[in-house]
Formats: sequence, C-alpha cells, structure tokens
Amino acid sequence: MKNGNRALKIAIVGPCAAGKSTLRQVLEAAGYEQVSNPAQEHSYVADMWQKVTRPEVLIYLDVDYPAARQRRPQEDRGEQGVAEQKKRLAHARRHADLYIDTNPIDAAETAARVLAFLDKRSA
Repeated sequence: MKNGNRALKIAIVGPCAAGKSTLRQVLEAAGYEQVSNPAQEHSYVADMWQKVTRPEVLIYLDVDYPAARQRRPQEDRGEQGVAEQKKRLAHARRHADLYIDTNPIDAAETAARVLAFLDKRSA
C-alpha cells in the first residue's frame, strides 16, 4: 500500500455492536491515520457523518438485533432500538463505499474484508 493512502479520511458507521470500534482499532494499528466513528446511529441529523468527518471512504457495518444482543447483552436496546438506529443510518448506508453484514462473520473477517477493499482501492 502506498503511504499516501494511509492518510485517507475513513468513517465507520453502523448500529451499536456492529464492530465499529474494533475495526477502527485494527485500521489504526495498520497505519491508517484518520479513522473515525461519527456516532451517526445516535443522531437525528441524517448526514451528520458527512458534516462532521467529510470522509473519503465511508464503511457501513451492519448487524441485526439477535447478533447485537448476543455481542452486548448488557446494552440490549431491543429490536425497536436497533430498527431506530438503522433508520438514522439510512442516508449513510446509501452513500457507503463499502457495506458489510457482520452477522455471519467475526471481527477478524470483517477487518480482512475492509483491508482488502482499501488495498484494492489504492491499487
């Protein structure tokens, strides 16, 4: 990967427990310097992710209610809570450069897919 591409502004969005924080840590460890989680799932401003981060790459990690509950039982927002977050994320999902359904895969596979996408993008 070319060093200039590690300076890409990357934003990661998705419902709670989709793996955003874990992916951010992996990308930062891989040398990406500008990775953010703009907390779009908590905002009523549909394009907050654009206004706050102005990313060059937008990654959307998705998760359904059963998987979110399994990953974070202490933060059970209920099925309606996850549905509400997805409504708040609809604009970001439509504009995402990469969409990953994290339900059937673990954090390592998610990271591998994102890193492969970023490598391909820089080729």
